[in-house]
Amino acid sequence: MSTAVFAYGSLVAAASAAETLSRPVAPEPATLTGFRRGFTVVRDNRASEKTFARRADGSIPDWVLGLDVAVADGSVNGALIAVEEAELTRLDIREIRYRRVEVGAAVAGPAADGYDRIYTYAARPEHHAPVAPPGAVIIAAYEATVKAAFAALGSGELDRYLATTSLCAVERIDAELVADRIPAGNPRRW
Repeated sequence: MSTAVFAYGSLVAAASAAETLSRPVAPEPATLTGFRRGFTVVRDNRASEKTFARRADGSIPDWVLGLDVAVADGSVNGALIAVEEAELTRLDIREIRYRRVEVGAAVAGPAADGYDRIYTYAARPEHHAPVAPPGAVIIAAYEATVKAAFAALGSGELDRYLATTSLCAVERIDAELVADRIPAGNPRRW
């Protein structure tokens, strides 16, 4: 049975996905219909597996936001990444604040018909924050990685990403990792 993951954020970056899967990755452009994307995943920056500080002054924000998709009218662009069944466990560990959901019927693109199952990751209820908590930030390196990944995905993909993403008006910070218990294969830059 062939399986893929629909990536819509940092997993679109081939190097980021390869870090988790320990092999080269070739993301294939695709579209997920019936969902919207935004910075609606919240991480407790002081209590989670990684703590970041502002590089400029060392202060530690309480909350860090990441991208998420939620069921709604519309569609989002992203990429399909072929995975083996055992690799889903690695992705589950990386996507600790998300739950894996099957979305095959909602994915379109040249490669979509080649998979028996397609999953994506959506926020667990306790990490979903439709309204950013006071003082929440987005790590600039995360956002830059996502934008670069969509630019590399193909012509017009970055524009589609920007048009289909609620970008959230919170501070973007240049951050440094100051404490961690990060599982192997998980990004250390954000």
